Amino acid sequence: MNILLIGIVVLGIGIALFFLESKRELKIFRVTDYTVSGEKLKGLTREYRAVFLSDLHNKVYGRDNRSLIEAIRQSQPDFILIGGDMLIGKKDIPFDAAVSLIRQLPEIAPVYYANGNHEQRMKEHPEIYGDAYMRYRELLAASGVHFLENESACITFDGCQFCVSGFEAPMEGYQKFANPTDVEEILRERFGSVSNDRYEILLAHNPAMEVSYRSWGADLTLSGHLHGGIIRLPFIGGLITPQAKFFPKYSGEYSKEGNRVMIVSKGLGTHTVNIRFCNPAEVIVIHFNSIS
Repeated sequence: MNILLIGIVVLGIGIALFFLESKRELKIFRVTDYTVSGEKLKGLTREYRAVFLSDLHNKVYGRDNRSLIEAIRQSQPDFILIGGDMLIGKKDIPFDAAVSLIRQLPEIAPVYYANGNHEQRMKEHPEIYGDAYMRYRELLAASGVHFLENESACITFDGCQFCVSGFEAPMEGYQKFANPTDVEEILRERFGSVSNDRYEILLAHNPAMEVSYRSWGADLTLSGHLHGGIIRLPFIGGLITPQAKFFPKYSGEYSKEGNRVMIVSKGLGTHTVNIRFCNPAEVIVIHFNSIS
């Protein structure tokens, strides 16, 4: 009986500590730095930086997101990339927090925005969401944000051309228990073949189709969606995806296969399952360098 009682007490303490830590992590974010180099970047005469943001879900850090804005400003980015899900795509949920943050970003650096499943759902179903997506898009576009809806934009630094493409995957891939599908042909239809003369950055919200992204030829793929796997386990990674898949291959890390780099953000906010454990939110700073 004493052993049982001790076990119950220990379990209770463990659960309490879990939720206390989760509550703490929900209030903070970290800045994560990654360095990328390669043959296509050999012409760069200095380091260039990009800030990558994803999955804000209307989260606010400090009044008017001042803490987040200051962290982005201090990173001194040359351009800013957004990987989607900055709002919550549900009926009658305002997007003021997302707009308040994002419309300040063009004052820091050029901003390129690719939709996540929340924005895409609102856009594809006006019969449910009315003109909410168009109002959101127009507010941000008026502030200088460049939306990449299955479109590309090119930026040139020191003669090196960066091509940023925003990919909207078929919505079926976001359904519960959905398996990854091959989207390489869709990528080719929308963006054509990659060029050996350009550094190809693909903003693709869902990392599950990473094989297709690499096969298409993205030099750098930036994804999010998985919120770091909600709970991260040492030496294993994220626990579960929004599609209810356990232990995803990628959920919040840097990986490289050959010359192809993939970075998956742990995101900045949460929705539905408002838990983070060993999984603080993050702002990602990417440092682009020529070959050493």
